[in-house]
Amino acid sequence: MSNLHVMTGASDVPAYPTIRKIDFVDLKDAFVKGVDDFMAAPTQLIFLAIIYPIVGLFLARLTFGYQVLPLLFPLVAGYALVGPFAALGLYEMSRRREQGQEVTWKHALGVLRCPSLDAIGALGFILMVLFVIWLAVALWLYGLMFGLATPHSFGQFFSDILTTTNGWILIIVGHALGFVFAVLALMIGVVSFPLLLDRDVGAVVALQTSVRAVLANPLPMAAWGLFVGALLAIGSVPFFIGLAIVVPVLAHATWHLYRKLVEPADAPAPAAAG
Repeated sequence: MSNLHVMTGASDVPAYPTIRKIDFVDLKDAFVKGVDDFMAAPTQLIFLAIIYPIVGLFLARLTFGYQVLPLLFPLVAGYALVGPFAALGLYEMSRRREQGQEVTWKHALGVLRCPSLDAIGALGFILMVLFVIWLAVALWLYGLMFGLATPHSFGQFFSDILTTTNGWILIIVGHALGFVFAVLALMIGVVSFPLLLDRDVGAVVALQTSVRAVLANPLPMAAWGLFVGALLAIGSVPFFIGLAIVVPVLAHATWHLYRKLVEPADAPAPAAAG
């Protein structure tokens, strides 16, 4: 029964939410509301507490060698792949504020009481597998271009990447492959995780709804994906400091984007995916 609940949620008959058409104005409105949520309950300290230990461990690892340098960009870029899952607590804060309830950073932990927690874990596992595959592909591509030898210094690494033919091939092909992984992550997670937090529909329905939302709004969702990628890149410079603001704002905005893409639960919904 627990496996069935992961797949179908509380209902024996899957109820597929109705997808709305959106435009670029809706993207702007979702972002503005995300900024407003952030300003109402700033969550910088949460992400400062998470980001800086990770960055510290990363830098400490570099102190003992340069083995991880080839994964520097893939690790940063890969954050976008797991971002929808990592942002669950912030979705919960936006949900509570939307309902007029009290909101503090502690309420982010309310997601642990979500009835769909098993389905959320299943989809989160999919994104983590996607992230690991991306890192493996990035490392394979680097090895194909430069072999398995470890860079001797930052200078050598960046010189190899920016001043050689193989380096530019790596940049171009790496970005192309990264784009494919980013599209997959967007289709899997942009709606599914907010939906599971909002309704106990199961992983299958949530995943299908997310894919349908993207396919029904290809241009706005492509613009959203590019916007998210650009903000994450800007927030990563210097030393990931900007992510303490960018990540919470994007997470809150994603909740409001979900509200624009999916009809409310009390709206009429078809009994099968269309």
